[in-house]
Amino acid sequence: MSEQEKIGIMVCGHGSRNQNAATQFSSVARGLKEHYPDVPVEYGYLEFCNPVISDGLDKLRAQGVTRVLAVPGMLFAAGHAKNDIPSVLNTYQAQNPGMVINYGRELGVDLKMTRAAGARIQEAVDAANEEHGVVEKHETLLMVVGRGASDPDANSNVTKVTRMLWEGMGFGWAETCYSGVTFPLVAPGLQHAAKLGYKRIIVFPYFLFTGVLVKRIFSYTDEVAAEHPDIQFVKASYLNDHPLVIETFKDRVEEIKAGQALMNCQLCKYREQVLGFEDQVGLPQESHHHHVEGIGGGLENCPCKGDCDASCRDPEFCEKHGLPYTPVHSHDHSHGHSHDHDHDHHHHPYPHADHPLGPVSMEKKS
Repeated sequence: MSEQEKIGIMVCGHGSRNQNAATQFSSVARGLKEHYPDVPVEYGYLEFCNPVISDGLDKLRAQGVTRVLAVPGMLFAAGHAKNDIPSVLNTYQAQNPGMVINYGRELGVDLKMTRAAGARIQEAVDAANEEHGVVEKHETLLMVVGRGASDPDANSNVTKVTRMLWEGMGFGWAETCYSGVTFPLVAPGLQHAAKLGYKRIIVFPYFLFTGVLVKRIFSYTDEVAAEHPDIQFVKASYLNDHPLVIETFKDRVEEIKAGQALMNCQLCKYREQVLGFEDQVGLPQESHHHHVEGIGGGLENCPCKGDCDASCRDPEFCEKHGLPYTPVHSHDHSHGHSHDHDHDHHHHPYPHADHPLGPVSMEKKS
């Protein structure tokens, strides 16, 4: 490091309409600050939340930072980590040539993340055993719910995490489903799991923080559970700010500092001929979130008390409660990528959008 160089850390998140999710994400920056007390640490979001990524970078620049270590706050590398965030960072660096931005890799399939996930699942098992009596793990099915992406590499990583948790913890069976975009979705996944004859099904959202999707996952869980009263459905907590999650973020920062931040490109659909996605090789790197940057802030005091279900974006709800109406389109890709807005970005169509257990079967839950 030169005498003139000053390092800062930037944590780049997706953003959520749920204000509690935004609050929880900010805990990552606080956790990293504890590890790097002498280094400026900021955070920002692609969409639906303030501050946006460029705001966080502005704060670092105002503190004299000349080299930014930018970490994607993403579990796996799909379009957001591969395209959207790098596009925002590249644009900012081009406009601020005195600042160098080094981009890190996603959290990924990591032993620390697996241990954090195992801890959250065990917490749910212990609580269920205490409340309802012990059910042996061999009589328990683990359902891991991933975000779901149009990137098969990211989706397959969720399945790998499922296998590591299944084999590591010794459950009788395990399945993987997804909250959107791909298949199987939560409801059909749980309906299938309910047919396998296990006494208990643990539903574990492999998500960093709460949000609209986590609430939707648990809503589907309640629906399926009501149809199968003979099965005990247990909801495990998402990862949140588990110490091992913060440790993994720290590891990613250290990788950037050491020049070892190498994203897995062997299975990247933008670089290689991935089965079924051959037409996406070489697509341009561009962000699709410019139209919703910053939208979502200012409703922390809504009747949802921060645990927003997105009804605050409904004009009648806002009028009833005296809230400012901030129109946003649904960024759920479950309905054939049809959005109620007019701008010039285009999401490459997911090739299996018509799968009977996937996007077209999704009924949006609040």
